[in-house]
Amino acid sequence: MKTIVSFLLILFVAGTVTGQKSVAKLLEQHNSNSIGYISIEELRMLQLNNTVVILDAREPEEFTVSHLKNAIHVGYNNFSVEAKPLQKLKKDSPIVVYCSLGIRSETIGEKLKKSGFTNVKNLYGGIFEWKNKGYPVFDTNGKETEKVHAFSKHWSQYLQAGKAVY
Repeated sequence: MKTIVSFLLILFVAGTVTGQKSVAKLLEQHNSNSIGYISIEELRMLQLNNTVVILDAREPEEFTVSHLKNAIHVGYNNFSVEAKPLQKLKKDSPIVVYCSLGIRSETIGEKLKKSGFTNVKNLYGGIFEWKNKGYPVFDTNGKETEKVHAFSKHWSQYLQAGKAVY
């Protein structure tokens, strides 16, 4: 009996460890690294110095729940480099694109680069890592919130802080 319990415990622990991929492995699996990453800490410094344009590449319902301070919503499914907020930017403006984890934001970064933007970075780990590191997110009223749209139960495993909503 003790052997069976030990075996089941080993299976449970192994399943838990292998079932939760690290952000690094996830990004390595899904991204080509065509857009360089910027760390959470580097973006935080740029944000505090007001020297960066932050673009949110998530869908409207995600942005509404929470976003980084002063982020401009550009979306993913309906993204267009012709969108009014992007037309106001200089092609050499420092731009950081983020999404939940950094996968969709790479695609948007590629589209920005293809249209002539020269200083585009992808936020490593996205809003999930931002929140995991303890930095604030804001709702549409500009109030700090603990809520983060986690997209689905599957993706919520990467959000360790805050409150996941769907």
